[in-house]
Amino acid sequence: MNEFDALLQDNIVLLQRYVNFKVNNKHDAEDLIQDICLAATVGFDSLKNISSFKAWLFGIAKHKCNDYYRQKSKNMNIPLDSLPESALSIGRFGITEQSGVRDTLDTLSDKEKQILYLYFFMDLSQEDIAKKLSVPLGTVKSRLHYAKEKFKQHYPYKITSKGEQNMKKLPEYLPEYKIVRSKLDPFAVKWEELQGWLMIPRIGNELTWGLFDIPSRKRTEYTEMKAVGKAEIHGIEGVEISAIQYGAEDYYRTGSVDKTERRFVAQLTDTHCRYLAESHIENGVRKLYTFLDGDDFTNNWGFGEDNCGNEVNISAKGLLKRNDNIITGHPEKEVLDIVGRYTVTLGEKAYDTVCVMDIQCFNDGVASEQYLDKNGRTILWRRFNKNNWAYKRYGKTWTEMLPENETLIINGETYVHWYDCITDYVI
Repeated sequence: MNEFDALLQDNIVLLQRYVNFKVNNKHDAEDLIQDICLAATVGFDSLKNISSFKAWLFGIAKHKCNDYYRQKSKNMNIPLDSLPESALSIGRFGITEQSGVRDTLDTLSDKEKQILYLYFFMDLSQEDIAKKLSVPLGTVKSRLHYAKEKFKQHYPYKITSKGEQNMKKLPEYLPEYKIVRSKLDPFAVKWEELQGWLMIPRIGNELTWGLFDIPSRKRTEYTEMKAVGKAEIHGIEGVEISAIQYGAEDYYRTGSVDKTERRFVAQLTDTHCRYLAESHIENGVRKLYTFLDGDDFTNNWGFGEDNCGNEVNISAKGLLKRNDNIITGHPEKEVLDIVGRYTVTLGEKAYDTVCVMDIQCFNDGVASEQYLDKNGRTILWRRFNKNNWAYKRYGKTWTEMLPENETLIINGETYVHWYDCITDYVI
């Protein structure tokens, strides 16, 4: 088996799910999958970075599906039965956006449906629509305006126009930053954030955080979070959190390239912060996992003995010692500890912080640095991968893939800097 065949085999099931989600006609979907595989075979030599194979393959799939619908749109009749479902669920576990869209479209005329379909689903410019329909550009503009206004009047949920961003604050590129170790002793801190998602689970709280690639520093995705109300899971009361991810990597499962939604239930006490449940929509079905679901939940969302969560009141325990980029510490597989006090200068702002090192609590072969200020809020979060992490998936070590990136030596093993996160707390 050659390299291309091996990579395609690793991704073929996901590709089939993606295309079948986008195209309801089974025979058309099978033809599209064959076309995608053929295009990938022909173009494989042009792929410069093998680690980008999945994203590259699904990029081909996206364009092929768009071409399929463009061909369909040549007819005046809009193929509403073939429109892809949305991944966004409205409410906790109830109606989906897709049914609201269909119900609203049913109230419009055929011409109004057509103009919205070409503009939003086919992503055609107004100039291209004018050429396709053989009508003046002014006609397209007025027809589109009135169709959007009529849709808004009948649609039961808040919507945004094409190109409008929900997130206003986070920059497209990560600001330059400097991290300097302080001679002062690290301070103790009350850290109430959810581990990994940087949100304090308290009703009314909102947060936007972004993920930035290194070394490009470009924002690759961002997440908007909001604590929306109380919730109870198996008799334990917590707070329900909506988390909408834009540009998330798992779009192939949800059918939405632009955004996916998760729902969490989390609990914050005087001593610990923990996840109680997580849900998302996968292949059109809402999946719900709770702390009673064993490894299906704990491997992704659990932490601590009996899922007690991460400690809220933290101070340096001496489990880890850091000297520049060399970290040595406790022989246990998973460990979390404060390793020093640092001044983090992000853009024009300087923050007095402590650095919390997480060694493999997040995932096997993964380490992170989390710089917290005296309010217990994350100023900067940095992820590092063990050099052979996910080697079977990428076929290279991380020092080969990211040779210019910073490295840490943790208990004699090399870890490579992968990406960073900041939140609107620092903007």
